Amino acid sequence: MNKFVSAAVFAFLALTLTYNTANAGKRPVMAVDEFKNDTSAGWWKRGTGRELAGMLTNELASMESFKMVERKKVNSVLREQDLGASGRIRPKTAAKIGKMTGAQYLVMATVTSYEEDVSGGGAGLSFGGISIGGKKKKAYIAIDLRVVNTETGDVDFTRTVEANSSSGGLSIGFFKGGFGGTLGGEKKTPAGKAIRACVMEIAEYLDCAMVEKGSCMDDYREKEKKRRKKTKSAISLDD
Repeated sequence: MNKFVSAAVFAFLALTLTYNTANAGKRPVMAVDEFKNDTSAGWWKRGTGRELAGMLTNELASMESFKMVERKKVNSVLREQDLGASGRIRPKTAAKIGKMTGAQYLVMATVTSYEEDVSGGGAGLSFGGISIGGKKKKAYIAIDLRVVNTETGDVDFTRTVEANSSSGGLSIGFFKGGFGGTLGGEKKTPAGKAIRACVMEIAEYLDCAMVEKGSCMDDYREKEKKRRKKTKSAISLDD
C-alpha cells in the first residue's frame, strides 16, 4: 500500500512538474486593435489608427515576450462582430474574437488628449534612463490603454500613458515601430516623439504587468500616483 501511495504521489509530482515546465515558457497571445482618436490632433488622418496599431504590434513582437496575431486577422474578426451586433445573423453564430484569432488578449488604445505648445516644466515621460521634455516647442499626448481578455470579456489591464516632448532635446533611442504613411512627416516633430514614447511605454508596461509580474510593477504604481497627483493639482473643485 505504501509503495502504491508513493508511486501515485511521484506520478502526480512528475505530471505537475511537466505541466508547469511546459506552460512556463508560454507567451501571452496578443492582438492589437486599431487605435481610436478622441482629439482634434492635426496629425491624425484616415489610416493613422491602423499605423499606430502596427507600430505597437512591432514593438511588442520585438520584445519576444508575446506572440502576436496578425492585425489583418483582427480587423476581419471585428467586422464579423459588427455584423453580429447588427442583428442580421443569429447571436449563437456570431464571431468570437478569442476563438477566431487565437488571441488571448486584445489591446485597445484611444488617444484621449493632445495639445501643442504646452507651457510648463517637468521632464515628461521617463523610462529606460531617457527623459522627454524640456523647453522650446512642445507637445502633450495621453493614451488610454485597455487589455481585454477575449475569453471572459473582462478588462484585465488598464492604464493611462502620458508624454510631453519638445522640438529639442534627446532622442528617445531605437524604436522598432517605425514611421511611415500618414505619420511619416511626424518622425522628428514633438508630436512624433510623444507618440513613439507612448508606444514604447505601453509595450514596456505590458511586458512588466503580463510577463515579468515582479517588482517592476512598483515603478508603474509610483508613476500612476504621480500622474494622478499632477492631474488633480491642475484642476480646481468647488467646495
